[in-house]
Order: sequence, then C-alpha cells, then structure tokens
Amino acid sequence: MQNPAIRLKAAGLKFQSVGPIDLEVAAGRCLAVSGPSGAGKSLTLKMIADLVPHEGDCLVDGVSAMSISGPAWRRQVRYVSSEPGWWAPTVGGHFADAAAQGDNLQRLFLDPSLLDAAPDRLSTGERQRMAFLRAIEDRPKVLLLDEPTSALDPVSAKALEALVKERMAQGCVVVLTSHDPEQVERLADSVMTLARPT
Repeated sequence: MQNPAIRLKAAGLKFQSVGPIDLEVAAGRCLAVSGPSGAGKSLTLKMIADLVPHEGDCLVDGVSAMSISGPAWRRQVRYVSSEPGWWAPTVGGHFADAAAQGDNLQRLFLDPSLLDAAPDRLSTGERQRMAFLRAIEDRPKVLLLDEPTSALDPVSAKALEALVKERMAQGCVVVLTSHDPEQVERLADSVMTLARPT
C-alpha cells in the first residue's frame, strides 16, 4: 500500500539504455533530475508521462498508469517540453478558457493580444511561458517541467518559478530538469542524478 504522503511513485522505468529508474515524490515537493547530456533526463520525464514505450510503472495517488488510458493519465501527469507542440491556429485556441488567463499573463509579462496570434508569431520565450500556462490551466497533479525557462531572462524565469511554487503549495508534484543550478536550488527539495548510459 502506498504511503498517502507519496503522490508520485515510479518503479523500474526503463527505455533503451536509460534506467531502471525508481523515484518517489511527496505532494507539494519538487524533484530535480540532473546528469550530463545524453543521460536520459528528458526521457525519464517522458516515461513518467507515458509518452514513450517503457518497462516499469508509475502511480499517482496509488493509481497505476497501466490501469487507465494514456489521455486520462496525461490529464493528471503533464509533460511540458522546452519547445512544446501547437495545434490550434491561435495561441488562445489551446486554452479551455483563454479569457481567464489575464492575471497569469500579467504575472509572466505576456501581452493578452498574444492569445489571438498564431503560435509561430511568438518568440521562443513567449511560447515557453504560454505553454506553461496551458499546462497548469486544469491543475494536473504532477508537472514534468523539461527546461521550462531555458529561453527566459532571469526576471521572467523567476516569475514562472513563483507560479510553480504556488502549484506546489497546493499539493502539485513537480519533476524538473534544468541547466540552471540556481533554479534547482530555488525549486527542488531533492535531486536525482543520472549517469550517462555506457
């Protein structure tokens, strides 16, 4: 039986030469995944999100990813790439309620008019921030943040981190990859270091 304080648990995750990986993260905590390039940091997040075929299993609040559909799993376990995909003709079309984003847009220094723009008209940093807001709109239980501020200036990065901390205060689990050691220090409660596969 899973400890009720443990919101996310992964056991035996393995894909190609990455893994097996075991981890546990309590509600409201952040785990940073570190390691050299090629160690499988992004792949680890994708395995947790069930976006690639893999061995092992993940559980959220004791419920196994294998017991529910992929889309249902990803509604509660959200992977956020450093350069996410876009499918609607406008940025606002990616939100259930774009009009409700006003406060968060302001906090991330984003002009509301960007919601009416095509995604490719935004800068990389603007797309990163919009993708983060898209990811947290329906309040998933787990956020998998893959270099979430790689294209942001320090002020914008810290503004996004403030929203991450708010989600954690509400019980969200965060698993983070970041090349910024100061960001890891600000956000992470623990660090898991991966070795480059041999």
